[in-house]
Amino acid sequence: MNLDYHALAPEIIVSVTILVVLALDVALPRRLKYWTALAGVVGMALAAVPLATLAFGDDPTTRSMLNGGYVVDDFALVLKAVFIVGGYLVLLMSVSYIEADRYYQGEYYLLLLASILGSLIMASSRDLITMFVGLELVTGPLFMLAGWRKGDSKSNEAALKYFILGVLSTAIHLYGMSFLYGLTGSVSFDGIRDAGAGLVETGAFRLAVLFTIIGFGFKISAVPFHFWAPDTYEGAPTPVTAYLSVGSKVAGFVGLLLICYRAFPDVTEIWGPALWVLAAVSMTLGNLTALRQDNIVRMLAYSSIAQGGFILVPFAAAAVSNDATVIAEAASATITYLIIYAFMNLGAFAVVIAAARRTGTASIKGWAGLGTYAPRLAVFGTIFFFSLAGIPPLAGWYAKFVMFLSILRPQSGWATALAVIAAINAVIALVYYANVAKSMWMDPVPADASHDTEQVQPVAGTLTLSMGIAAAYVLVAGVLPSQFAGVFAKVAEVVTAGL
Repeated sequence: MNLDYHALAPEIIVSVTILVVLALDVALPRRLKYWTALAGVVGMALAAVPLATLAFGDDPTTRSMLNGGYVVDDFALVLKAVFIVGGYLVLLMSVSYIEADRYYQGEYYLLLLASILGSLIMASSRDLITMFVGLELVTGPLFMLAGWRKGDSKSNEAALKYFILGVLSTAIHLYGMSFLYGLTGSVSFDGIRDAGAGLVETGAFRLAVLFTIIGFGFKISAVPFHFWAPDTYEGAPTPVTAYLSVGSKVAGFVGLLLICYRAFPDVTEIWGPALWVLAAVSMTLGNLTALRQDNIVRMLAYSSIAQGGFILVPFAAAAVSNDATVIAEAASATITYLIIYAFMNLGAFAVVIAAARRTGTASIKGWAGLGTYAPRLAVFGTIFFFSLAGIPPLAGWYAKFVMFLSILRPQSGWATALAVIAAINAVIALVYYANVAKSMWMDPVPADASHDTEQVQPVAGTLTLSMGIAAAYVLVAGVLPSQFAGVFAKVAEVVTAGL
């Protein structure tokens, strides 16, 4: 078994960081536990170094290990970069949050880093076993992190709902995978693709495909597998919610991309209609329910469900087309939307953490007049919420542009119908995103609110840094999307290779 340690360097560094955090947590007294956070932040920064050397080194060839089950190629490198940068931002958000509320620090960072390690494995997985290990490593630590506020009944409820529904979805997912192996005799995606082409008409194979897709439906919180999301998002610590909405969701979409494009490219008539329905229902229910929310975290929970529906739209475009170019564009649109969504949603949650501490509430009405006494926070909030709405020149507009372009390419009635549904939902989403900006800039400060600047602690530097990094990407990617489009297209070619 040949291992390429250069290719595995990001995973190795994160693993070593986990051990360092564990050792510090055991050795240090409670008053010095903050060193575990520093170790985590430094470790994530160091993990990005080998990604750069792999991407820009002299030998850019694909590196394959474990008999092709673990691959480091352009797709893996780009998605690992997203996971590492996203994890870095979540760690920055967590520092002041965890210290202020005096939670157990070492265990928190250890579990969060373990989940990030699972997402790195997901990006390189090319068989069912590696993918399942990565997916469960992403999800397992989050069961505990969701209930981290041990004395809070909402946090306990969040962890319980997430755990019960998570275990159920895992059972269905694993059942589908076992069927795939039994029918095809292979666990590799390429092997399943080759053997599955002749099994399309068998009921067992169709059931296996659908069960596997259902497993990913939970991870991406698509309707009707979304019931855990609103309560879990609200009850979990806000940095954990941010990671749930981005790290866990992106990992689920990575698995869905690999399964659909690499293992099931010849059975689009099975997964295409299923994902069409999931996209349409997730967008519609998520947006309509978000309209009624006053709690900003619950609103972002339903927004995340709706955004997941938008990300699913290009899958439907690929399913109704036999043109390799259209399929590659659809994969590129999904990857583009995923990466842009990751940064703008992480930025939005960073603003939520900062504004909730500034105003003492997570109510949208409680944010009224935020622009008059905390203009910097209001500016950041406007950037991220308008980007989520798709307003130019912020990056969200480009994510929606490539999404609509991909669904209109096939010139199919089913594709056009989904494009119409997506357009209506984009307008609905603008309403509740704009309502947050309106509250911050146009509504008067509540009469019973107290915002004595002398009694309010300034926003932590780590939190400001996380908002700044996310805002920089959202602005640059929105103004100069062509600088990123080529990279995303190249990554999509790796996913759709051989189609």
